[in-house]
Amino acid sequence: MRSVRVLVIGATGVLGREVVPALLADGHHVGGMASGRHRLPAIGALGIDPVAADVFDADSLVPVLREYDAVVNVATRVPVGRRLMRNRNWADNDRLRAEGSRALARAALAAGVGVLVQEGVSLAYAEGGDTVLDERAPLDPVGPTRASVAAHVNAETFAGEGRSAVRLRIATVHGDDPISRWMINGAKGRGPAYFGDPDGWLTAIHPADAASGIVAALTAPSGVYNLGATPIRKREFGAVIAEVAGAAKARTLPGVLTRGFLAILARSQRLSSARFSDLTGWQPKRTEPAVDWFPAW
Repeated sequence: MRSVRVLVIGATGVLGREVVPALLADGHHVGGMASGRHRLPAIGALGIDPVAADVFDADSLVPVLREYDAVVNVATRVPVGRRLMRNRNWADNDRLRAEGSRALARAALAAGVGVLVQEGVSLAYAEGGDTVLDERAPLDPVGPTRASVAAHVNAETFAGEGRSAVRLRIATVHGDDPISRWMINGAKGRGPAYFGDPDGWLTAIHPADAASGIVAALTAPSGVYNLGATPIRKREFGAVIAEVAGAAKARTLPGVLTRGFLAILARSQRLSSARFSDLTGWQPKRTEPAVDWFPAW
């Protein structure tokens, strides 16, 4: 596609720090938004234009967005370690997704932006068993996944009259990220390497492949799209986590014993990204989770 001016919300996060270089490599002019002026140096260090605005205040966003053709929202505040197991610890992340996305959609519409790409999670899908889940599969948003669905509803209000609102249901991100770090550390201490039925399905995605998909989304028509690598059996994923952790055995926590966010992770999800690939040509370079997905912590 032609070079466009893209503003990234969440440029220093797990996805953002991969999205920024991917956009630059594709020839786009990139800006990053900071929540306050004290964060501007961190944005500038990425080699992009730093701007400050309040993601919850549409009026402060409008003048910033007028300088851009597209906006990519990958801002999250995922709790770290054991804190992610309790729903109340997701409050900041939920507000960022639900309220921040609402203000951003309003501001992008007022500013004349052409494309809005909104992050979301495939964990909002209901338990799927062996069924291949495309974008028509039923949702069962609970806990922190509710805010992801709300963000997509908000982004959809932007679409129309030549404007594209691309909403991504991104598979569970595994690499250098808080959830993977927590799982690997747990497996080192004889904790579970995965959750749910060993014969269930897990669809993961490496942060770099998620980033290349987000860049490809700039060319996609308005709609909701799955974005993930090749699904594998949970026992296979657990074996990878155990190997990274140096654990002798990949243990699981059965779904009936899980609560909160762990119950979401215990679902079987055999995700299909075929629709997005057919429309954009995107394919993950890392097709299945492997030891080299994870840094040496």
